Amino acid sequence: MIIVGEKINTSRKSIEEAVKKRDAAFITKVARDQAEAGAHYIDVNAGTFLDQEVDCLCWLVKAVQKELDLPLCLDSPNPTALSEAIKHHKGEPMINSISLEEDRFKALLPVITSQPCHVVALCMAQTSMPTTVEERVQVGSELINRLTDEGIPLENIYVDPLVQPVSVGTGMGVATLGAINKIMHDFPGVNTICGLSNISFGLPERRLINRNFLALCISYGLSAAILDPTDKQLMATLLAVEMLLGRDEYCENFIDAYQKGRIARG
Repeated sequence: MIIVGEKINTSRKSIEEAVKKRDAAFITKVARDQAEAGAHYIDVNAGTFLDQEVDCLCWLVKAVQKELDLPLCLDSPNPTALSEAIKHHKGEPMINSISLEEDRFKALLPVITSQPCHVVALCMAQTSMPTTVEERVQVGSELINRLTDEGIPLENIYVDPLVQPVSVGTGMGVATLGAINKIMHDFPGVNTICGLSNISFGLPERRLINRNFLALCISYGLSAAILDPTDKQLMATLLAVEMLLGRDEYCENFIDAYQKGRIARG
């Protein structure tokens, strides 16, 4: 399971304040805590700054990678912000995200083909948010075909079925799971990814819901997730499920995380 640490997002007040003050020490601590908890990528998002997003996102990239040798997930709907931020990134970033919205697809295509990178492909078409398995799979399949036609390797594509809250519709979780399963079956080698915590929006006991949904997603084939790796109960669930599904040879990852105190005990 590929883990993208979600916490460096200016929608969080502490992060927004740190970016305003250019407090690199605070930002790098948040990044390092996620890396030590098991993140493979660190998400950086400066979307709340609107007109200043380009400068803020570039600053985040430089601040985090100055102190941390880990790739970043550059998270923005703004092609200009992504095209500038990628210039400062060391190694292969993850670009979040492209979709079938035609203007967005055309604007982002030069960014994701300018250098090797991993690409989050949202199951979003021109008209509306998907609600069914079939809508997600149709959009995801077209995105995969268009991106591979442009030379993006299949294994570098992360299809996001767009998790929507079960508080909005109780079938949203089932639709996401079905889409993950179908996409992974139809395109061997592709990846699927989701913003996990969206599932529990508007409900009590969100962490409980997130943990159980993650377990279901993994069992249906999810290969990456955007989540909070410093949540030890969540990570315990992730590692236990991976182990039980036979994806942790000799239980090494689970035992190592337990011994290092990275998962909740009991």
